[in-house]
Amino acid sequence: MIDPNIEFNEGTIEARIVDAIRTVFDPEIPVNVFDLGLIYAIDAKPDGEVHVTMTLTSPNCPVAEALPAEVQEKTRAVEGVREVTMELTFEPAWSAERLSEAAKLELEFTGYTGPMGGPHSGTTDLTMGRRRIGERPDSRR
Repeated sequence: MIDPNIEFNEGTIEARIVDAIRTVFDPEIPVNVFDLGLIYAIDAKPDGEVHVTMTLTSPNCPVAEALPAEVQEKTRAVEGVREVTMELTFEPAWSAERLSEAAKLELEFTGYTGPMGGPHSGTTDLTMGRRRIGERPDSRR
């Protein structure tokens, strides 16, 4: 499994793929999908075939079809990539422990918090500022 804090050797096909994937953002979280830890593996062959294994923050993610397709499109556009196959997995399940250090700082800076304690923390609510996502401003009265 790829550590989202990893730095690939500059100029390698893997580094170019990661740079491309870092332009794909989860629409609900202000962080790119690589730094979110959604990319589990990138297998780049010398002939230009690339296999990307990724997950989503939840199996019920509203962008379950669009996000992997965008990762595939951005990966395919990288020079030297001939073909891209995508694998979507939920094993192991994503947790906030997969966030890169940069993502943790970004989320802390924006006030976005979530289940940072991991899968056994018992916390599943996501909060933006002082309100839970989806909570109406007048529902705390």
